[in-house]
Amino acid sequence: MRDLFDKIYEDKGPLGKWADQAEGYFVFPKLEGPISNRMKFQGREVVTWSINDYLGLANMEEVRKVDAEAAAAYGSAYPMGARMMSGHTDLHEQLQNELAEFVDKEASYLLNFGYQGMVSTIDALVSKDDIIVYDVDAHACIIDGVRLHQGQRYTYRHNDIESIEKNLMRATRMAQKTGGGILLISEGVFGMRGEQGRLKEIVALKEKYNFRLFVDDAHGFGTLGTTGAGTGEEQGVQDDIDVYFATFAKSMASTGAFIAADQEIIDYLKYNLRSQMFAKSLQMQLVVGALKRLDMLRTMPELKAKLWKNVNALQNGLRNRGFDLGTTQSCVTPVYLKGSIPEAMALVKDLRENHGIFCSIVVYPVIPKGMILLRLIPTASHTMQDIEDTLNAFSAIRETLENGTYKKMSAALAEAMGE
Repeated sequence: MRDLFDKIYEDKGPLGKWADQAEGYFVFPKLEGPISNRMKFQGREVVTWSINDYLGLANMEEVRKVDAEAAAAYGSAYPMGARMMSGHTDLHEQLQNELAEFVDKEASYLLNFGYQGMVSTIDALVSKDDIIVYDVDAHACIIDGVRLHQGQRYTYRHNDIESIEKNLMRATRMAQKTGGGILLISEGVFGMRGEQGRLKEIVALKEKYNFRLFVDDAHGFGTLGTTGAGTGEEQGVQDDIDVYFATFAKSMASTGAFIAADQEIIDYLKYNLRSQMFAKSLQMQLVVGALKRLDMLRTMPELKAKLWKNVNALQNGLRNRGFDLGTTQSCVTPVYLKGSIPEAMALVKDLRENHGIFCSIVVYPVIPKGMILLRLIPTASHTMQDIEDTLNAFSAIRETLENGTYKKMSAALAEAMGE
């Protein structure tokens, strides 16, 4: 019999095995100072493109004032207990009602965390006889929720309607055998590539197939649609989304999340969501802060307008300089380059140390081998100077990548990695 920890000693995992080379710089980096368009990284000021503060609310004086006053009034403990037992308040109800109205649904229910809430909602919506159909590029929280499912699940090719229909046919045949139903899960905006889920075409398939649609709109809520109600509003199909999910961690610059649907569906979920039934209620200062942020989403359209002014300036500027942004249809701005993992590490170090630009880096196995993805998140806080500095920096690093300088700089690391 082996020691349980033997596998840990022998294999640190696909990311953990590079901890000695990467930790503290490429992974687990420490950004310091107020959340803003420019922060400090290892003592240097950098333009920050990796903060999901889309509308720039995080460091607004009026937002911080409300947060501080709520913390002073309620502390970090109130209310104590789970919602069903002792953690329910009028303000929780008020926030739920206002969120439901904002996304044009009958009712909503608060979740303590987006990741936790997504996993638990999937678990509550399906039984062992039901079938889940979901995008192969779905976020990890969806994948983990699907893993809990004891019945059949099918993945479809990313945003591929033909593949979706093929798998709906398979799911229909299986459901006829089990007597169950079908849940189709898509993201409103896929956070890595920036593509919108093809919700309009998926909804059209309801004419041929009997399924319910669950949409994770973490990146669409607050950024898309006329009012900011998200991807469903943007595509004109909000009414056809059966269960709508969004997090406070992006546009709302806070902690928490919510689901919205018909009243009867929410009534069922709030009595069956294990992650909420057996977890402490969302703290009051977060609820009060969310009410303030939601009010700003409703009454200050200039925030979203400023965001999109910056998004368009950044994305158009990159495209005009010949960069490949894939098929993004959102604020998420992926820049695809060709190179090895060691080259990517040298490139990012140059970008941060010499050009003062901080953005996220994604490499194999998340994307195909030989590709480098630099992911930028524009916000309403960024300035035209930030964008111009970034465009110039990207032109410089591309030239350095293409002339082989990064390859030479990273030769020793490449050899150690077997690249």
